[in-house]
Amino acid sequence: MLVVSMTLRRARGARLGTAALLALTALSGNDVAHAGAASGGVLPAGCSGTNPMTCHYAVAPGNYDVTVTIGGASAARTETWAEARRLMLPATDTAAGAVATYSFTVNVRQPEGQPTGQGGTGNPGLDLRFTGTGPQVSAVTVKPATQPQVAYLAGDSTVCDQPTAPYSGWGQMIPAAVRPGAAIANYADSGESSGSFLGNPALFPALLAKVKANDPVFLQFGHNDKQTSAATYRNNLTSMITKIRAKGGVPVLVTPPVRRLFDGTRLTPAALHVNGVGVDLPAQMRAVGSAQQVPVIDLTARSRALVESLGPSASAPLYLRSTPDGVTDNTHFSQYGATRMGGLVLQSIREQRLPLATHLR
Repeated sequence: MLVVSMTLRRARGARLGTAALLALTALSGNDVAHAGAASGGVLPAGCSGTNPMTCHYAVAPGNYDVTVTIGGASAARTETWAEARRLMLPATDTAAGAVATYSFTVNVRQPEGQPTGQGGTGNPGLDLRFTGTGPQVSAVTVKPATQPQVAYLAGDSTVCDQPTAPYSGWGQMIPAAVRPGAAIANYADSGESSGSFLGNPALFPALLAKVKANDPVFLQFGHNDKQTSAATYRNNLTSMITKIRAKGGVPVLVTPPVRRLFDGTRLTPAALHVNGVGVDLPAQMRAVGSAQQVPVIDLTARSRALVESLGPSASAPLYLRSTPDGVTDNTHFSQYGATRMGGLVLQSIREQRLPLATHLR
């Protein structure tokens, strides 16, 4: 689970739901509540619908500071999502007649989800979606962000902004843990290996063009490097590291999360990313990190500890066990699983005091 420590100035009559507390311990904001603050059922400009309530703003690609005031005349539980299913605020309860104001920073681009357009390109501009039990929104403001800290994500389908539930990448769950003034720019894309991501103009070159001094870039590859040699894998990672550093960015390596493939109560070598030509990909990534003096988040080890501690049965809900299209697999995550994996990444960011750590809630 995401376990994020911080101080919450909570609005009178507003609280995070129990399910949300499992995902995020606390949220900050300049929260205000008062009776009679509801808009009398009038939706904010640019918004329509009830559940979900959707809001659209015709802004150019870039980073935007968003402030939302949730709550209204009756009690409500509201979840806030942006763009391609990026969680910005977990389920939050407001009492009747109370409102609570929260802020966050959103990275807007086109396509809004996966950079190659897998699953659709979305709408140009900024899209917000409010769900929950009778979600209520009293006000929304959007303004360009001034020199935000941007953290870039590079990876595969276990990281990316998955457009369709229940598929979820851990990269689309962690924005809820990021303070306003910092944004997650998720360039991960389904099916990518270290080599294909490096060479596709829509992926690494597009990401690299945006990187500024001190921007962290998190690199997770391995799931699709099934036939990649050790030398090629190391060269691909080293090339990305070198190019990021040349822009003044801060590369961070992330070993791939485990697959749910058991032999008894232990995960198999394939689950631990020993690939088809016998290369232990996480070990190779750790070696590159050591050689290049780059921080490494060992998500393989952390996710292995989690999955093996749960065992073959209890670990199933982390993965896709029932999907609308009938796909059932042990690689991709449910929203619950993506939240747990994101929590492991955030834990390591805090422990290693990586550049994003000071911007976490």
